[in-house]
Formats: sequence, C-alpha cells, structure tokens
Amino acid sequence: MTVSSRAQAPTLVNPPLAERLRPQSLGEVIGQQQLLGEGMALRIAFESGQPHSCILWGPPGTGKTTIARLMAHAFEAQFITISAVLGGVKDIREAVEQAQIALGQGRRTIVFVDEVHRFNKSQQDAFLPHVESGLFTFIGATTENPSFEVNSALLSRAAVYVLQPLAPEDLERIVARARDIGAVPAIEKIAIERLIAYADGDARRLLNTLETLAVAATQEKLTEITDVWLLKVLGERMRRYDKGGEQFYDTISALHKSVRGSDPDAALYWFVRMLDGGADPRYLARRLIRMASEDIGLADPRALRLALDASEVYERLGTPEGELALAECVVYLAVAAKSNAIYKAFNEAKAFVKQDGTRPVPMHLRNAPTKLMKELDYGKGYRYAHDEAGGFAAGERYLPDGMASPGFYRPVERGLEIRIADKLRTLKKLNNHGG
Repeated sequence: MTVSSRAQAPTLVNPPLAERLRPQSLGEVIGQQQLLGEGMALRIAFESGQPHSCILWGPPGTGKTTIARLMAHAFEAQFITISAVLGGVKDIREAVEQAQIALGQGRRTIVFVDEVHRFNKSQQDAFLPHVESGLFTFIGATTENPSFEVNSALLSRAAVYVLQPLAPEDLERIVARARDIGAVPAIEKIAIERLIAYADGDARRLLNTLETLAVAATQEKLTEITDVWLLKVLGERMRRYDKGGEQFYDTISALHKSVRGSDPDAALYWFVRMLDGGADPRYLARRLIRMASEDIGLADPRALRLALDASEVYERLGTPEGELALAECVVYLAVAAKSNAIYKAFNEAKAFVKQDGTRPVPMHLRNAPTKLMKELDYGKGYRYAHDEAGGFAAGERYLPDGMASPGFYRPVERGLEIRIADKLRTLKKLNNHGG
C-alpha cells in the first residue's frame, strides 16, 4: 500500500520516463477528451469541488492511475494506493486507519485500488461501509468489464468512466514530449510510426519502449533513432505486419473482409500476420465474435457459438496453445454461409426508433398483474400462441396500433435463412387468412 500527501508520489532519484512525463494537471493529459474535455462528465466532476467514488475502466496505459492522482490533487486529498494483485484485507484496514487520521485533521482521503477486479467478493465488500459513511472516496481501476468483475453493491455506489486506447496522434504527442525534455534523441518518422503501431494505444508501453531505446542509443552514441536500428535493437518485439508500415486497423480490416469474402486461406493469412505482429489474441477473439454476428448471423447460428467457444478456449489455454482454437474459428467463419440480414435489420430498427415517436403498447399486449389493471382492460383479448393451432395465433398483431409492418428483417436465400424465409412466408399467409 502506498500513501502520499495529496497526489504527489514519493520522489525518485532516477524516475522512469513514464513518471517524469506523468501529467500534473488536467490540461497536460493527452487523450480521453470524451471524459476530460470541456463540459465532459469527468471534467465536470473535477470542477464540482466534490469527489465521488468511481470505476475507471479501460485498457492498460490509458491514464487510469494518472486521473486518480489528479483527482486527489484537485481535492487536496490524501492519496492511498492499493494494488489488488499484491494487497489484501490488511491493506484495506490500514487504509481505513489512515483515512480516519486524515479525517481528524480535516482532510479528505481517496483510496485508489489498481486492478480492482483481482479482489474477491469479500475484499470488495470491505470497502462498502466506509464508502457509504463518506470516510473516503473510492476509485477503482480495471481492465475488465466491471459489470462482471465488480460486486454489484460496490458498482451501484460508483460512477463508471470508460477510457479508450490512445489514438495515434495522441501517442505522437507523447513522443514529442519525451523529445522536448531530452529523454530521447531524434527519431526517424517511419520509426515513430512503427513505435506507435507497436504501442497499440498503450502510453505506458510506448514510454517504456522509448526509455529502452534511449539507453541503447546513448550507449551507441547515436544522434537519431532510425527504423533499421529500431528493428535491430528490439527485434521480434517490433514486428508490425510489414516493413512498409502497414497499420493495425488496415490488417484487421483485411482479415474481416477475407472472412466476409469466404476466403479461408486469406483469412488465415491475415490472422497469422496479426499474431506475428504482436496483436492481442483476445482482441482478435472479440473481432471474430463480431464477424459471426455481423456477416454470418442466422445463416449459420453455430458460427457465433463457435466464436464464443474459441474465445473461452484461448482464455483457458493462452498462447500459443489457445491460438489454434482461434484459427479454427477463422476458417469456419470464412467457409460458413453469409448473411448480414440481422445486422441490417438491427440498424434499421435503431434508426426507426430514433426518429419515431413513443408509441403506446397496445392494450392486449400489456401486462396485467393487478386487479385494477385487469379492470382497465390491460391484456384483454390477448391470444396465447401455445393454445392456438400450430402454436401460432394467426392474424394477431404485435406492433403498436396504426404502425405498418416495417419489414426490418429480410432473410437471405443462404444457409439456414433459406428455411427461415420459407417459414416467414408461411406465417404471412396464415396471418392474411387469419386476419
């Protein structure tokens, strides 16, 4: 557990580059303007003068610790850091004692728990009474979805702020700052582009790599870091798709389009290229799940299940064993029947609802759990489909009164959707006859 006065960390003789460049004010923060820009949610929280408990959710190197420290500084609060990887209930008790001492001195306390998802339920519950009493403000940082990893009781008492990976232009500004303070020598433009691609939105990874390069460049008395030297020094770590500087999102786009185009060899090629370039297999697993939903859909519902299974297998086995399951999924998705009917229907429905008025639910579809509701004809006339011939209430209407059938979902004549289309045509005939 680390305790510091306000947001200032203990002074180091030779602090790491990441610490030397850590922002000391909101104005120095690079990225996360969707939260910290003028009029944005977290900026308003800073300016309110009243700290509140929150969860900072985002990938590594996106500024979670920095924001927590700045919040402590803004509110002149004691800043206590607990690592959920190394800490436990003992650290929580010590934090409570430190907060009580500070409260007696008229000072606020912010308790920052890094990797809060690593704490178990009982450890997370230990914060609750002190958060509720106002003894301290709780800030948790996590790279995992708090909906699944943070106890609902604690989650209900904390605002959730989602941090995004830093954009390439943000990372380029960080490189410029490192050069401005003389931490690194001049860097060839193509080398900067490669470094930014390698960092993949992670400022900490970028700064640690820059620091490694600076030490090596000093030892070799270089005045400029070139792309050729960069690859020589960092070797396999820096392989990013090809030496021509092809960018991360171009490559995932090629993978996605190869799957959509039903070319298993091309899809497997781009998948392996991304692995070889250092892409996180978990990111690839998420994209495969998206492809199964967007480009295959109900033409082959097994595709989504297989994508989820492949993701789970990777989580269990890790690299390299788990990568084979992802490769199996890539090939299956490529050869599966394709349909974007669900993708299109969903987008059309969203657009329709956004521009349409709020139509009332028809009386016969309303729930009637009380006597009064039944007296007001809630649910009256509803036909229970299971009691009808063939389990289908022909002629029954389920859209709002006066709303024509929008026809969002239009199955394609491929895979399972051939049979779905046949069934919908049959049901339409029954509706016309029943109506």
